[in-house]
Amino acid sequence: MKSKTIVESEQPLLLSESRKQYLFKVRLLKYLYEVDAASVGEICKALSISTPTTLKLLGELSKEQWIEKRGFGKSMGGRKPDLFGLKAGSLYTLCIDIELFSVKMVIMDNVHKESTPIVTTVHTLSKDRQGIDQVHQMAVSLLDQSGIDKSRLIGVSIGMPGLVDSFQGENYSYLTNDIPGKTLQHAFEEKFNLPVVLQNDVKGTALAELRHGLALGKRNALVLLMDWGVGLGIIMDGKVRQGASGFSGEMGHIPFIDNGDLCYCGKHGCLETVASGLALAKMAKEGILSGKNSILAELSEKEIDNIEAEVVIKAANRGDQYAIKLLSNIGTNMGKGISTLIQLFNPELIILGGKIAEARQYITLPMQQAINTYCMTQIREKASIVSSELGKNGRLLGYATASFDHYFDSLLRELEG
Repeated sequence: MKSKTIVESEQPLLLSESRKQYLFKVRLLKYLYEVDAASVGEICKALSISTPTTLKLLGELSKEQWIEKRGFGKSMGGRKPDLFGLKAGSLYTLCIDIELFSVKMVIMDNVHKESTPIVTTVHTLSKDRQGIDQVHQMAVSLLDQSGIDKSRLIGVSIGMPGLVDSFQGENYSYLTNDIPGKTLQHAFEEKFNLPVVLQNDVKGTALAELRHGLALGKRNALVLLMDWGVGLGIIMDGKVRQGASGFSGEMGHIPFIDNGDLCYCGKHGCLETVASGLALAKMAKEGILSGKNSILAELSEKEIDNIEAEVVIKAANRGDQYAIKLLSNIGTNMGKGISTLIQLFNPELIILGGKIAEARQYITLPMQQAINTYCMTQIREKASIVSSELGKNGRLLGYATASFDHYFDSLLRELEG
């Protein structure tokens, strides 16, 4: 959606003042959103505006209930300076995480506080766009129950797997459309009547780590998302890199096994066929049906057909040797793949996230052993491997961040242009 539409629509911010005054306020609010809290001196330096102008803006925004004092900053020998930040609940965004077999939703405010509980609904991601109506209905129900002031809802942020071109607002793997001229982003915008940010789930995970997680303050890091598939988020020079079409990081579909199993992408022997949640479930099912000695064999026939990574991890935690072996194989294959990434990108940090990463040592130990085998010593010694600390819903933070970034950037582009 064009930024002009955003500016001309009803805005939470006051538009009755001069355009220049409004521009200063938007710049100030965007800066406070990004840094969380800042002193008058820090604001003056960051925005290149005078102290009187800054104090005037802060006074007006405080009166209008957009900002508040956030304690005191560090003293340089005199009185500690007041810190200012955006007031919680000033703005909201709806975050939707569409996975292969479920949908998660939450409304977050501008300080990334969950304004509603995270709602998870069983839902199968379809190839065509029939599923859009269902997702929209779930979202409407959540919005109606939230009780938030909808005039302060600035947009919708949607993350999903597949080849997502966030520049064009299209997914070439799921929710595809044969009708030309209407992208997936536009289809969602018509439903919500709000600006929509569409992004790949791994990019959202990487943004969450960069702005709120273990990659905060890092310049070069890799974020591996190991769920049903395998995805890579690339952080270089302090930014999440998208690639020419937004398709960077399709690590799961690099050739890995000669004459290997057929991958759903159409190629044989992709890394994802031996190092993903789908691969783990397939190997577990085959082993159980062939008579492997495992507590997994106690599962019912229906449970075996629908086995997931969490079940194998639980079995490993109970000491099941077959489950431990399966996870070890996944870790070894991932470690070999990561070795290539380390030598290509020379990262200072590699963050593991997703359902399979929750296996912890059952994955990381064989992974590290494979890295030691396949990666050059001088390069691997610079890269630390850690597990994400944001939790299983961490990428929703990345979706919220993308939505607020888009909102402020769109306003500024219009006002400055």
